[in-house]
Amino acid sequence: MNNTLRDNRGFTLIEIMVVIVILALLAALVGPRIMGRSDDAKIADAKVQIRNIESALKLFKLDNGFYPGTEQGLQALVEKPTVGQIPKNYKAEGYLESKKVPQDPWGNDYTYLSPGAQGDYDLCSYGTDGVKGGEGKDADICSWDIR
Repeated sequence: MNNTLRDNRGFTLIEIMVVIVILALLAALVGPRIMGRSDDAKIADAKVQIRNIESALKLFKLDNGFYPGTEQGLQALVEKPTVGQIPKNYKAEGYLESKKVPQDPWGNDYTYLSPGAQGDYDLCSYGTDGVKGGEGKDADICSWDIR
């Protein structure tokens, strides 16, 4: 009986090698698909953040009758501006829930121009490379493109 138990205790080297080969094949097939999705997720996150900032800008305009100027920037959504046109009905708690202006998913500031070339304001993230222009994953993500 002792010989029978001793023979069935572990895996053979061949069994372990087969399992390692199967795991390596799975990693080779699944890994690239998962890795390529992080850029897509960041692009989607940037679009959501731009929509949230746009909502805050619209609330600012409803209360004050104008959008913050370029010199006031998006910071006007978290603290009352002291330059440019001063809002008279500014909400004491600001217009962004986080109480700070978010950066885009790549760690860069959003660009804001008011009045903008595309409308009342232009709001953009310059994408992965952080530089205006670009294609693919480096393409700019702007408020007028995601409507």
